[in-house]
Amino acid sequence: MREFVSLKVLDRFQALFERLGVDYPMMRKILQIKLTIDGRRMPTIFNQSGKRSGAGDQNIFAKSLGLYALMGLVTVPFVVMGDNYMFQMSFVFGLLMFLVMTSLISDFSTVLLDIRDRNIIASKPVNRRTVGMAKTLHILIYLFFLTGALCAAPMIAAFAKHGVLFFLLFVVEIVLTDVLIVVLTAFLYMLILKFFDGEKLKDMINNVQIMLSVAITVGYQFIGRSFDLMQLQVVFEPRWWQAFIPPLWFGATFEWFLRGQAAPHFIIFSLLAFVTPIVSILLYTRLVPFFERSLQKLANDSAKKSREHSRWLDVVSRFVCSGREERTFFRFGSLMMGNEREFKLKVYPSLGFSIVFPFIFFFNVLRNQSFGEIAASKWYLNIYFCALLIPTVIMMLRYSGKHKGSWLYKTMPLPSPAPIFRGTIKAFLVRLFMPVYLLESVIFIALFGARIVPDLIVVALSVLLYAVLCFLVFRKALPFSESFEAVKQNDSLIIIPLLLLLALFAGVHLASTLVTGGVYAYMALLVVLNVVLWRKALPFRGMTYGARNERKPDFTYRKEPPSPHD
Repeated sequence: MREFVSLKVLDRFQALFERLGVDYPMMRKILQIKLTIDGRRMPTIFNQSGKRSGAGDQNIFAKSLGLYALMGLVTVPFVVMGDNYMFQMSFVFGLLMFLVMTSLISDFSTVLLDIRDRNIIASKPVNRRTVGMAKTLHILIYLFFLTGALCAAPMIAAFAKHGVLFFLLFVVEIVLTDVLIVVLTAFLYMLILKFFDGEKLKDMINNVQIMLSVAITVGYQFIGRSFDLMQLQVVFEPRWWQAFIPPLWFGATFEWFLRGQAAPHFIIFSLLAFVTPIVSILLYTRLVPFFERSLQKLANDSAKKSREHSRWLDVVSRFVCSGREERTFFRFGSLMMGNEREFKLKVYPSLGFSIVFPFIFFFNVLRNQSFGEIAASKWYLNIYFCALLIPTVIMMLRYSGKHKGSWLYKTMPLPSPAPIFRGTIKAFLVRLFMPVYLLESVIFIALFGARIVPDLIVVALSVLLYAVLCFLVFRKALPFSESFEAVKQNDSLIIIPLLLLLALFAGVHLASTLVTGGVYAYMALLVVLNVVLWRKALPFRGMTYGARNERKPDFTYRKEPPSPHD
């Protein structure tokens, strides 16, 4: 079995783990197996060609870390811009915590909530504290690579600009930040597990992940609100509520240790930066047995109980769908989006960002303009930001955790896959996008007045057209017919030009407002384009049945079910 450098580093702390009641040799073996399994799974996630050669694994993983390294370049100007460490490093750690926490929510929650360790290892002579520590270290090891990639450029800049002491303090606080993020996430899940169980708990976890993503985004804005820019000087104004914003803790330590700023709030924040992660990880190790017992509730799967079809789906489908087949797949798509947790885990956090982003820019504008000036302006076009989720969701519609059931498509007597795609895309727009859009429309009408109602109609028509264009750009595969492990990086890169296309829609809309009657003319044009594209473009010719099969889908009826190899 492969030997990992990270495990050799842990060997130096064997005595510490044993003092905590951990069976170190057993924990090391568990970690070695987990890391080996992750290494074997890596090519499926990152490889674009589908080859599983061992030589290519390292290169592919390095490419993924390279993307994080590019994102870390954003923080370099804030590290070298001056000597106001409180402002600079609070911003850096705010961005770092935002990126790491969102990655933890989307990628590592299944590790924290994995009950297979309990089912497989619990029958062996292994204590629970050892299993819990192995699980925690498994996450920390990958967070090390993630944060290492994110912080490589700012750490080099910190060493070159501010010296060795600054660099060493930066490294220590990055480690403390990772520990704090992991433990806070575990505590959050532990709290939920105490009060809920089974199916309801799994649904709540998805909802909490969405709310947490939104909270991180909104909380990040409070960092900027803690500073007032006055004559090119950044002035920090201490407030009591800033004690609940961790990035400010880590920024304060640089002021206290390196600049000698001994004001009470700097000392308190610095102590919180060091004490809170250490106390939290010690407390977590004590609560690991309780956490493991609570995880057993996840095994109480009540998914087999029947789920009644919501009456509103039947009603809405009669208004938005043109035929029986399309209505069938509208209901099918709606139920899949609402019930499948893995899909929700991948997609629903983007809903939170779509809700928050249209309003974030108002905070910056309010600094320079009064509320009355904003209400009379055209800032209502920010509502286009709520459509940021559309390319991501359209891309993810072809993936499912239950993709093996997609053989049912082949048994359906359909002459064309068009009803499948139209019904599923309409289900997405009605179930996921429209609630967000309607909520924001009500708020925007309250802010800007009823004068923007025609513009909101134009936005809705633009989004309908935009959804079809996104569908035409992405690789074609039947909805929910592929495994999430088949997600390809090149598909994610396509999202970038699609976001530019969304900006083009907003630009054309803005241009139409400059001409008398231009909004209504643009509205009529969008109606015509939507009718043409929804009827003519969606019956796309040459669709393939999934990623592995290059032949056209077989929609002929079969009397007997397909063989397992079909």
